[in-house]
Amino acid sequence: MSDYRESIIEIISRTEEIPLRGVRGVVDLLDQSATVPFISRYRKERTGGLDEMQVAAVKQAYERLQELVKRRETILATMAEQGKLTDELRAKIEVCYDGPTLEDIYLPYKPKRRTKATVARERGLEPLAALLMRQDGALPERLAQRFVQGEVEDSAAALAGACDIMAEWVNESERSRSLMRRLFRRDAKIVSKVVKGKEAEGVKYADYFDSAELLRRAPSHRILAMSRGAHEGILRLSVSPDDGVALEQLERIFVRGNSPARPYVEMAVRDGYKRLLKPSMETEALAEARERADGAAIRVFATNLRQLLLAAPLGRKRVLAIDPGFRSGCKVVCLDAQGGLLHNETIYPHPPQNRRSEAETRLSALVVEYAIEAVAVGDGTAGRETEQLLKGMALPAGIEVFMVSEDGASVYSASPAAREEFPEYDVTVRGSVSIGRRLLDPLAELVKIDPKAIGVGQYQHDVDQGRLKAELDAVVESCVNRVGVNLNTASRQLLSYVSGLGDALARNIVEYRTANGAFSSRAELKKVPRLGSRAFEQCAGFLRIDGARNPLDNSAVHPESYPVVERMASDAGVTVAELLKDTELQKKIDLRRYVTDTVGLPTLNDIRAELAKPGRDPRGALEAFAFAEGVHTVEDLHPGMELPGLVTNITNFGVFVDIGVKQDGLVHVSQLAERYVADPNDVVKLRQQVKVRVVDVDRVRNRISLSMKGVAQR
Repeated sequence: MSDYRESIIEIISRTEEIPLRGVRGVVDLLDQSATVPFISRYRKERTGGLDEMQVAAVKQAYERLQELVKRRETILATMAEQGKLTDELRAKIEVCYDGPTLEDIYLPYKPKRRTKATVARERGLEPLAALLMRQDGALPERLAQRFVQGEVEDSAAALAGACDIMAEWVNESERSRSLMRRLFRRDAKIVSKVVKGKEAEGVKYADYFDSAELLRRAPSHRILAMSRGAHEGILRLSVSPDDGVALEQLERIFVRGNSPARPYVEMAVRDGYKRLLKPSMETEALAEARERADGAAIRVFATNLRQLLLAAPLGRKRVLAIDPGFRSGCKVVCLDAQGGLLHNETIYPHPPQNRRSEAETRLSALVVEYAIEAVAVGDGTAGRETEQLLKGMALPAGIEVFMVSEDGASVYSASPAAREEFPEYDVTVRGSVSIGRRLLDPLAELVKIDPKAIGVGQYQHDVDQGRLKAELDAVVESCVNRVGVNLNTASRQLLSYVSGLGDALARNIVEYRTANGAFSSRAELKKVPRLGSRAFEQCAGFLRIDGARNPLDNSAVHPESYPVVERMASDAGVTVAELLKDTELQKKIDLRRYVTDTVGLPTLNDIRAELAKPGRDPRGALEAFAFAEGVHTVEDLHPGMELPGLVTNITNFGVFVDIGVKQDGLVHVSQLAERYVADPNDVVKLRQQVKVRVVDVDRVRNRISLSMKGVAQR
């Protein structure tokens, strides 16, 4: 594969519009097992300063092209075994970097099941097909008579078999496939029809019972919805351009003049198109559309996940967390500032028990006993009622009540990770702990949950699951390394996402920490079993040690750059610790003095920025939020009301907002702003506090239409 490396680099540079030098630097580092966060943060000189998104794009393209090269090698080997690999074909294949084109080249030589054309060839009719395709004026019936023998009973049978072979040639022609591929991509319509008798069962797909639109213009969410309907047996899909146009274009390739053979060639073209080529192109076009739709859905999911993981943490405070409920009661836990479980119990303030006074007394006592500084309430069943209970109590000054998303909490509470951490407690206690920890540090807690269960995607069960997992894992890795991880408090799950570690080394770190106590320096990581120099290089800069002897161990400065900082401090006549505290002194540093063959101004600028705010958390500050008083159910809504809400999900077609009635409302993309909005992320972010106006309430389908147009935001 190394023979093709330079070609791959050039292709990536051209298609991704990234300078050749940067692509080559990224590919070199990827081949050395470097991670995207490490490359983008600590190897800017090698990449020309490419950002994380560009590095990730190069990585994805590189992996895709490597797979194509492997496929190419398989094709070459198969054709060589068949004795059909000519020098011309080899040269053609070796310069092909387009998947569909590569498969077109291979198609005539690809082992296939027994077909009508195969049978005709076995009967010796391929020469007749070649004579007919020449269209040189010879009479077809006279030509066919030569081939009437054995299983070929008469000239009609001979001509029919020859047409089967010509039909296969039409299908396997690179030119015809390329032409039809362009036609399908440009003009094909996707048509959706309801399966007869499925109207009532599939009422949620009513918009697609009889629809047709250009495939290339169909929005991703419509493609995915139709695909789901087809998978469930409700809809029948077809993809096709105008058949007359397709046949006309094919006839221009294969039909010549007005020879006696013309009707047979035309028949073969029609048969080859309708029986072979059209179904093949339809499958390919729908697969491409699904791939594009998957990509769009996954990008939306990834964007939402990134925003959720980077949500502002409350920080180190003692928290009382409640997983609300009616009949089964509210599960209450008290956590220390590190999220450790101190106490748990159940209260019953709501129907049917209605032990409200008793619940208030217990909550007040717990707040005092455990010096609680904030309260987290799950936003599921009985969430609003529990929030109102707490806000009606005389809580000590400074204690705020936060509504916390419960999405995925039940998944975590039943997971092996939760059982490992809390083997003596049931799922209800674990779920409450998870709610409290999400308030303290959303990122540290949410990494324990399968991203698909967090509830910020659309159609996540319909898209390519391997592609979805890879994309979401990359987002989690990116967020974890952007924020940095406390080496002495991080869970195994959080550590596993640190650049260069993975689950096995994360487990070894936790076991070493348990056996030997807290790490006192980054260098001590080298004592962890199986954590070698390569892993140390990749992970060290993203791990923080609060209170370390070397203050740089609690910063994003990589250990390889410590000597540079020490020289800066020495030249300024101060210690490293003193330099970290003196921003004016930092500004006076002439970075050009410290440029070397391996350390350039990009790295030096990053170092100076980090010295100013060592170990700073890039996430913002958390703000408390309150829903409108007196609005608890859909019945409390009426058009025209303006209400506060929280953005809970962002899609290509709009934004879902929680207004406190147990059913999120939709702000369609056309209702987000007075101006045209191409991407809802340009207007709002996940968990953002917004003001919305109720436009319509469909109580039958339990749908709420909202608008932000003309509504003053904070």
